[in-house]
Amino acid sequence: MGQGTPLTESDQVGRTGMSEGPNPEALSRVVAEHLGPLLYALEVCATAMDNAQRREDSNYYRALARLLADAGGTEKRPETEG
Repeated sequence: MGQGTPLTESDQVGRTGMSEGPNPEALSRVVAEHLGPLLYALEVCATAMDNAQRREDSNYYRALARLLADAGGTEKRPETEG
């Protein structure tokens, strides 16, 4: 599958330890290690929503991707003149 450290039992959703809520450290580590693929998947979802004429859903996925990118420190690309 993708790059990065394999998930451990404590990282996986649906384990008995999840009854207390998400583990912020594990969640942060997983997101940091897999940020690129997560952002790509969110854009794929947003594009699918655009194609299905579901603009509000598309906006949601793109806004979520922006939040993750900003939190992850992904630099914005400079705009080029075309």
